[in-house]
Amino acid sequence: MVTRRVLVLGGTAEGRQLAGALVGLAGVEVVYSIAGRVAAPALPEAARIRVGGFDGADGLARYLRSAGVAAVIDATHPYAAVMTRSAVAGCGAAAVPLLVVRRPGWREADGDDWHRVPSLAAAAVALDGFGERVFLTTGRSGVAAFAGLDRHRFLLRSIEAPSPPLPARLDVLLERGPFTVDAEVALMRGHRVDVVVTKDSGGPLTAAKLVAARLLGLPVLVVDRPPVPPGALVAATTREALAWVTRLDGPAGPPGQTGSVT
Repeated sequence: MVTRRVLVLGGTAEGRQLAGALVGLAGVEVVYSIAGRVAAPALPEAARIRVGGFDGADGLARYLRSAGVAAVIDATHPYAAVMTRSAVAGCGAAAVPLLVVRRPGWREADGDDWHRVPSLAAAAVALDGFGERVFLTTGRSGVAAFAGLDRHRFLLRSIEAPSPPLPARLDVLLERGPFTVDAEVALMRGHRVDVVVTKDSGGPLTAAKLVAARLLGLPVLVVDRPPVPPGALVAATTREALAWVTRLDGPAGPPGQTGSVT
């Protein structure tokens, strides 16, 4: 049977789920690619794993041609804008079909006190009106936007420790979701949080903080997502992505190839 190679740009729960489901499709070989920024990432079983970047859109296009990739699915984080732009440009240059998987964003509910901001920098500016104690759930790379704020006390939760620049007053929790509403309420009460800052990541793994903020009557600064590049084909679920792969009639990758994928 001729094998078609599908490259999944992962690092998310959807990416892992999709890679695992694709492995079960006849005639499909899956390469699961991650950036390698997390020391112990969660990985799908059975898929080939590729770690590291592609050196931009041109590097990705070269990889797609040399590896005989038949299709690419960008299942990176909704805020991985640079990678998504490279995927669109690289796949276009190599004439390889691309699907971008983006989980729906969170929706404001009755009782929420959300304040939308266009960027982390805008969130840092907006904090002056929301009290001293800030719960940052923006990931370790996002904390740099708040480094110049001295009058606030920050509580950052991330999977790994952040690198400088950092705020002068910063406490760090190294934790990985999912989190429960009860635990989030206890955390915010224990640290006397005044305001929550988050990205609109969507999904259930970290949504409990929003419910906890609602129960406690806390304001939430929500950083808007970067837009998907114009013209990109987008799916909201892994089920839609699987259906897209089964409909493809693209070129086949090398049949029966073994060994490492670089």
